[in-house]
Amino acid sequence: MSHCRGNLIPQQLNAEAENLPDLMTVLATRHSHKPAFRGLGHNLSFTDLDRLSAAFASYLQHHTNLKKGDRIALQLPNLLQYPVALYGAWRAGLVVVGINPLFTAREVLQQLDDSGAKAIVVYAGMAHKLEPVLPESGLQQVIVTRIGDLHPGLKGTLLSGAVKYLKRMEPDWDLPGAISFRKALQLGEKKAPAAVSLAAEDLAVLQYTGGTTGVPKGAMLTHANLISNMLQCQVHLETADKGWQELVVSPLPLYHIYAFTISLIVMQAGGCSLLIANPRELKGFVSELKRQPFSGFVGLNTLFVALCNQPGFPHLDFSRLKLTISGGMALTHTAARRWQSITGQQINEGYGLTEASPVVALNPPQDVREGQIGTPVMLTEVAVLDPENRPLPPGTAGHLVVRGPQVMCGYWQRDRDTTAAFTKDGFLFTGDIAIQHQDGYLEIVDRLKDVIIVSGFNVYPNEVEQIVCEHPAVTECAVVGETHPLTGQEVRLFAVRDDDNLTADQLKQWCREKLTGYKVPARIEFVEQLPKSNVGKILRRKLRHNTAA
Repeated sequence: MSHCRGNLIPQQLNAEAENLPDLMTVLATRHSHKPAFRGLGHNLSFTDLDRLSAAFASYLQHHTNLKKGDRIALQLPNLLQYPVALYGAWRAGLVVVGINPLFTAREVLQQLDDSGAKAIVVYAGMAHKLEPVLPESGLQQVIVTRIGDLHPGLKGTLLSGAVKYLKRMEPDWDLPGAISFRKALQLGEKKAPAAVSLAAEDLAVLQYTGGTTGVPKGAMLTHANLISNMLQCQVHLETADKGWQELVVSPLPLYHIYAFTISLIVMQAGGCSLLIANPRELKGFVSELKRQPFSGFVGLNTLFVALCNQPGFPHLDFSRLKLTISGGMALTHTAARRWQSITGQQINEGYGLTEASPVVALNPPQDVREGQIGTPVMLTEVAVLDPENRPLPPGTAGHLVVRGPQVMCGYWQRDRDTTAAFTKDGFLFTGDIAIQHQDGYLEIVDRLKDVIIVSGFNVYPNEVEQIVCEHPAVTECAVVGETHPLTGQEVRLFAVRDDDNLTADQLKQWCREKLTGYKVPARIEFVEQLPKSNVGKILRRKLRHNTAA
């Protein structure tokens, strides 16, 4: 962990604590009985979070062999158990590894092996995936939680029973030596946790990348990285009067760094994150939103599109909505305008990446510009480089690099990858092509690896997708490059339509009227749905794999 030495929180950010559990203690004192998280109809107050995370930390310290610096995996959907396990693990001095709840058994094992995790908290509905790989893993402790574990009394028992026996969403599993989350808390409550000295430069999480260029890598993010990014965003968004002190809808999974950092901002402001356990079930999602007005919403393009297409969504109460944040993928003009027409709220697009905790730039609320990702957050340096890593002038597209207190200290046990990820003067290569305008605003052109080269001309998929999504019969789409013997590559379009009368020729003609010839898709395929990550990000790599197969 030597890469992380000297990783501190800048004094200009005025941090109230140098590690996350100490920060949570400060917030619990300040906000006391205010709700911090809400899920499935139940509130978890700041006091509850403090008490329960202390119990979980005590269990880890006094009933397992885990020591400071050991890794603990969390494989959970957005349940109230997530923040309890997260802060409890940190209070015990552990490093948290978030695992996608939808992972296959093989993918789970790969991440457990790479991180060296010695313990896991797993949702009972996913525990059957752990069973076949448990003997091969290095896990010493398995903690299983059921959906109603933090709901009071009979309600929690009935909720867990309904999921297992009525909805049959909890397959049988057999994990020798596993303990229930409820039992772990009961044991931990009997003794106060021991104080653990955590420095700002100590690791907080191993945040695994999506693996778009191969096997996923664990970005080493410290307490300093995460607290810095939280405070940078807070300054940039002027959180005090922008809705963070009320109810913020958090449908994206907390194991993802985007949703996690936003939850920190909400907590810092004394607000409450409304956790949505299954945002893919849109009808239930909309029903949850009906129950109480919300002041903030955190999403991404595909979710905005899906919600706007739900019959009940336009009839919700948006009177308190003050801020909508978009990240994770490019926001299309069509999605932004439709959201604004329904909710009355302009979407504030930002930009980040796992390796930067994640936020690099955001539109300031007082000057949101559609199609741009805003200006760099406080104490963040950016540059746009040519292929020889030389700075380019404003208005010129090139490789975006970034340096700041939120940037990771490296990849876990991958020194060669870490060295390759940075310039000689310490800027992180983002892998994105961007333009920085004269006034400092940034615009993402596309992912460097996604650029399609047709007869020597660059085609940026984002540009083509923006045009296609403007067609009234197209719901969403994705563009990839396909090998061609004469032009090197050609443009291939996958589109989801809501009118079966739309033909490929009609859509191609639409593109010809708005795009230069070499950018027009040579092949168009209509599909029922596009492959997406658990966050909802369209996976172009899977489409490229299909074209090659």
